[in-house]
Amino acid sequence: MDQYARPAEAGAVDIRPSNSGVPQGEVNSRLEQNRIDYSREKKKTLQARYIYGIIFLIINLKAWFFRDYGQRVLSHFYNIKACGIDGQDCCHTLGVLRVSLGCFIFFSVMFFTTIKTRKLYEARSSWHSGWWAVKLVLLIVSMAVPFFLHSKYIQIYGEFARVGAGIFLVLQLVSVIEFITWWNNYWMPDEQKKQSCSLGLFMSTIFYLASVCGIVVMYAFYGRKVECSLNIFFITWTAILLIVMMAMSLHSKVNRGLLSSGIMASYLVFLCWSAIRSEPASDYCNKQKANGNSDWTTILSFLFAIGAIVMATFSTGIDSQSFQFRNDNVQEDDDIPYDYGFFHLVFAFGAMYFGMLFISWNLNNSARKWSIDVGWASTWVKIVNEWFAATIYLWKLISPTVRQTKAIDHEDSVRQAVVNVALP
Repeated sequence: MDQYARPAEAGAVDIRPSNSGVPQGEVNSRLEQNRIDYSREKKKTLQARYIYGIIFLIINLKAWFFRDYGQRVLSHFYNIKACGIDGQDCCHTLGVLRVSLGCFIFFSVMFFTTIKTRKLYEARSSWHSGWWAVKLVLLIVSMAVPFFLHSKYIQIYGEFARVGAGIFLVLQLVSVIEFITWWNNYWMPDEQKKQSCSLGLFMSTIFYLASVCGIVVMYAFYGRKVECSLNIFFITWTAILLIVMMAMSLHSKVNRGLLSSGIMASYLVFLCWSAIRSEPASDYCNKQKANGNSDWTTILSFLFAIGAIVMATFSTGIDSQSFQFRNDNVQEDDDIPYDYGFFHLVFAFGAMYFGMLFISWNLNNSARKWSIDVGWASTWVKIVNEWFAATIYLWKLISPTVRQTKAIDHEDSVRQAVVNVALP
C-alpha cells in the first residue's frame, strides 16, 4: 500500500505530506506544518494518559466507598434484584468486585478499539485521545452493567481476577527490572566517565545501606521473638537473596556493578516489609496494627496505598518498550508516542489487581474499614512476588554469560566437526 494513501478509517484526518507536482519550497512548508500537527497530536495523546489515570483513581475510590459505606449510604441498592436482600450483594466484597468488573469492561473495550494503532493520523488514535463525551457514556454503562449481574457471575469474575492480578504483578515486575537496568546504564555507562561511575558507586552504597538498615529494623520490630519464626524466615531469606545478588553482580564473568543490585535489594526489602505488614492485625508478631483503630496514620497509609496502585498501573502502562522483543524500529514523526493497546490492557489487568487488593485476595473476605491488602493471602502473594523478582533479576544477570558460553561451545563443536571432515 502506498505510504501516502488516504486513511481508510472513517473520521480520520489526513495530515500527511503530498509532494507530487508542487514546488520544493511548498513541500518544505507542508512538511514543517505536518511536524507541528504531529507535535500537537502527540501532546493530546500524552495528556490523555493522565485523564485515564484520573479515571482509574476515581474508580479505586468508588470501590473503597462501595466496600466500606455502600450498604449504609446507597439505599437504592434495595431496588436492584441482583443486589440481594438489603443490597448486601452490591457492597463489601461483591461490591468491590462489581466495580472492578466495570473498570475491566471499560478498559477492555478501549484495548480492543485501539490495539495495533501505529500512526497519529489513524481514527483509532483520535478515539484514544478524544471523544470524551462518548467515552463518559461508555464508562457509565460499563460501571452499571455489573450491578445487574447475578452474584454467581461476579464470583466467577473474582476467580479470573486473581489470575489477571497475577499477570499484572508480572508485568509490573518486568517494568521495574527494566527501569533498574536503565538506571544502572545511565549512571555507570562505561569506564571513561569517571564522575558518573563515582556517583553510581555512591548511590549503590546508599541503596545497600538502606537495605541493611531495613533488614535490621524488620528483625527489631517483627522478628525479635522466637514465636515469630515465619517472620524471621522471611527476613533471613531476604538477607540471603541480597548477598547472592551482590556476589553475582561482582562475579568476574558477570561484572555488572553494584548499582542495579543495590536498587533491586532495596526493592526486595520493601516487598518483604510490605508482606509482613499485610499479616492479620490480630497476629502476635504484628502488634502495630492490633488495635484496629482508623487513626490518621491508618487513613494516610490507606490513601498512599491507593496512590501507589494508580502509579504502578500508570507507569507500567506507558512502558510498552520493556515488553518489545525487537527495539530496532525507527521512530517517525507520525508514530504514536506509546502503545495505546498495551496501555489499556495494563489498566484492564490493573482493575483486577485493585479488586484483589481491596478484598485481600480472598473472595470471602470481610475487610475492615480503611484497610487494604491485609491478610495471609496478601502476605504470601507479596512474598512469592519478592522471590520471583529475585529469580528474574538473577537470571537477567547471568543469562548473557550463559548464552555466550553456549555460543562458544557451539562454535567449538562446529569447528571440530569441520576439522574432522577435512582430515583424511
